[in-house]
Amino acid sequence: MAQKTIAGQAVDVNDEGYLLDASQWSREIAAEMAKEEGIDLTDKHYEVLEFLRNATEKGETLTIRKVGKSGITDIKGLYALFPKGPLKLSSKFAGISKPASCV
Repeated sequence: MAQKTIAGQAVDVNDEGYLLDASQWSREIAAEMAKEEGIDLTDKHYEVLEFLRNATEKGETLTIRKVGKSGITDIKGLYALFPKGPLKLSSKFAGISKPASCV
């Protein structure tokens, strides 16, 4: 476990940069994490992030297919929003653990 300052807030992260405590998440933290990956978050990005956070709170297993069926965006759109790893990056920016399906 390491501490990192993101958007002026000290947060606990793992060695891959995922938040260890989802309650430390904020839109500002998500935006700064995304900028480090070269992504400027839009309202559509935040819709995906909120969907992932809500699904995780309900204990649902996250998959690209589930996001594609959410009505927020299709799978192709998810890849356009998060081109370097749609579920991996979106989960990271959402402040949740990396899904088991991500390498």
